[in-house]
Amino acid sequence: MPAVIVLGAQWGDEGKGKATDQLGQHTDLVVKFNGGNNAGHTVVIDGEKYALHLLPAGILAEGVTPIIGNGVVVDLDVLFEELAEITERGVDCSRLRISSNAHIIPPYNRLMDQANERARGNNLIGTTGRGIGPTYADKMNRIGLRIQDLFHPEELRAKVEAALAPKNTIFEAVDIPALDPAEVSDHLLSFADRIKPMLCDVSLVVNDALDRGDTVLFEGGQATMLDIDHGTYPFVTSSNCTAGGAITGSGVGPCNIERVLGVAKAYLTRVGSGPFPTELDPNEGVGKFLLETGHEYGVTTGRKRRCGWYDAVVVKYAAQINGLTDLAITKLDVLTGLDTIKVCTAYDCDGVEYDTVPEHRAVFDHAKPKYIEVPGWQEDITDCRSFDELPQAAQDYIKLIEDLSGVKVSIVAVGPDREQTINRFWK
Repeated sequence: MPAVIVLGAQWGDEGKGKATDQLGQHTDLVVKFNGGNNAGHTVVIDGEKYALHLLPAGILAEGVTPIIGNGVVVDLDVLFEELAEITERGVDCSRLRISSNAHIIPPYNRLMDQANERARGNNLIGTTGRGIGPTYADKMNRIGLRIQDLFHPEELRAKVEAALAPKNTIFEAVDIPALDPAEVSDHLLSFADRIKPMLCDVSLVVNDALDRGDTVLFEGGQATMLDIDHGTYPFVTSSNCTAGGAITGSGVGPCNIERVLGVAKAYLTRVGSGPFPTELDPNEGVGKFLLETGHEYGVTTGRKRRCGWYDAVVVKYAAQINGLTDLAITKLDVLTGLDTIKVCTAYDCDGVEYDTVPEHRAVFDHAKPKYIEVPGWQEDITDCRSFDELPQAAQDYIKLIEDLSGVKVSIVAVGPDREQTINRFWK
């Protein structure tokens, strides 16, 4: 099984870190292919929680080579802070490899994120403010900084000065202090010697590994519904979080990919603005129950997540867009205690029924969910380690998810810890 892609099948925060960690224990390389430190992955090992933001979740799997691909945007301050933190906790970070083609998030792009949100007034996107979008914009405008630029100081200084001049004008217009290009350049260049031993030609390393018959796991950030092309634009992230992003964000050919695992919660959450048909009131009833029982707060920002019932239309769409071969359903244990569970199977959009995500966002904005109800369960499932150990109602719920998506559920998470998993992926 040369290559597997793991990605989000909803609006992010599905528990991809746990899925990657689970599969990463059986792989040789784990490659993060998109995004930056705008989203976090939480992995719990023997009750100890690790919150990763920029680093691949595979860094916690012993013997695995974790790689940051060219499709990722890298905040150098965050990178070394995170490395220092988990090194102190006994994690071997010497294995980390980084593409020299990956773009750097300079300090001025964090400020640009703030400036852009201020300029939008009440029409906020709800970005994390980490500079992700402006850095991808610089990349497309061909004024971005790549990690390899750290080894050509004069060229980097010229690039910083050219990129910063118009941005400083914008900063002053929204009452953000201008930055000194020399100080920005000096700060970035201070990382050169520290990062140099980690750099490699990721495309070459990964393709060589595949030629040897090694197993490579491609780890996606964010999720299908946040994809810049296929998500609920403009309420999306700034990269391709779908399966195609794994190809461009790492430099491998599509024929190498054997399986694509979509990760979905047993219910649904979303952070930030944008349509969310199954959203529930967070202050009462099931909405409050999911928020509190699921501890639905962002790993990176701490923001409260919007919660709602499982949306089978969204996951079916993700299966289509990504060519999913498998599903991982996370946080099934959170639903324990509910007498009935609702599942959205279609939308009513101003009197027209849709069984897929409407292409026009203006239509999706008016989508009202059409539900079916299924029995819940009361039994504690956190000690279940095989599918047959689940209560019948929980088994039926998983089978319903399979029927509605047309995709096999290969992993079921029944608790936060690494071991609280029913894993049928490798069988």
